Amino acid sequence: MTFSENLRRLRKEAGLKQTELAEKIGISWRAYQTYERGEREPVLSTLVALADFYDISLDELVCRER
Repeated sequence: MTFSENLRRLRKEAGLKQTELAEKIGISWRAYQTYERGEREPVLSTLVALADFYDISLDELVCRER
């Protein structure tokens, strides 16, 4: 699974719209949309906000396996 696919899955499991999630983590909806589409990658502070919101590790968020 790619990072963008994981973002979409997590958001849908939380029952949120893109606009709602973006507001909760303090970014614009358009910025978040580009992450889910795989067009851009978020900065570290946004990755941390997402991981904190979902209560998962950064490794889990970005689908990193050891």
